[in-house]
Amino acid sequence: MVLLMIPGVVFLLVFFYLPVIGNVVAFQDFQPFLGIMHSEWNGLQNFVNLYANPDFWDALRNTLLLAAVQLLLFFPVPIGLALIVDSLVSNRFRRWFQTIAYLPHFLSWVLVVTLFQQSLGGAGFVNNLLRQAGLDPIPFMTNPDTFPLLVVAQLIWKDAGWAMIIFLAALTTVDVSLYEAAAADGAGRWRRLWHITLPSLRTVIVLLLILRIGDILSVGFEQFILQRDSVGPGAAEVLDTFTYYAGVVGGDWSSGAAAGLAKGVVGALLLWGANSLAHRLGEPGIFQRRT
Repeated sequence: MVLLMIPGVVFLLVFFYLPVIGNVVAFQDFQPFLGIMHSEWNGLQNFVNLYANPDFWDALRNTLLLAAVQLLLFFPVPIGLALIVDSLVSNRFRRWFQTIAYLPHFLSWVLVVTLFQQSLGGAGFVNNLLRQAGLDPIPFMTNPDTFPLLVVAQLIWKDAGWAMIIFLAALTTVDVSLYEAAAADGAGRWRRLWHITLPSLRTVIVLLLILRIGDILSVGFEQFILQRDSVGPGAAEVLDTFTYYAGVVGGDWSSGAAAGLAKGVVGALLLWGANSLAHRLGEPGIFQRRT
């Protein structure tokens, strides 16, 4: 078993832990041709410049808005899908529904955005129907005001079925005798759902909610960079795209590293705070202090 873990451990070390060393760039006037060892140190100046940049605050505001919308509208959907699948009587139909639900997860964001463009774009299927009916087309894909809803719709279509699997696995651990006893006592379907099913999922829900809060500033990169030009940076610029354009495209590697480091620190603090709140509510969370 230990030997089987070695490839995963090596993967984590190479792609997750070793790159942490590169965070020193955030405290340097980094020059690629000089490298980390020979670039000049400038302390916290990169962070001062970053916080004085209004584009950074616009990206942060968009990130928080989109993260809140995703948390409120996306997070409950996999739970609802898992409850629907668990209530299906036919195993054949259940397997069919599961396959259809999580198949979009394996599509790239390029294909997902293309499918939405072909369906809801200016020349897409829906707007062509509206034109044939004598109605004005609706700018689904280019309206900055409704862009958060569009993003959540794409996320639900792509990943809700995949996220459902975790909740389905949790539902398999529920003792069937509890449902039988509740039904014998006269509890209907909704009472059994409220008093047996949802409490059985509470630990998993809290765990995934903590992880989502810790990763709340990472709302996605490909999904937004593919649609950034169509709705404008004012609506689609998030911290990940800001880091890319500031560091890679703009050549200001130090500012990009500073933005990424600040995002990581805030995410770690949010993760710790959410886990501490879970402990106060009587849940184990993702880690506990050794007593």
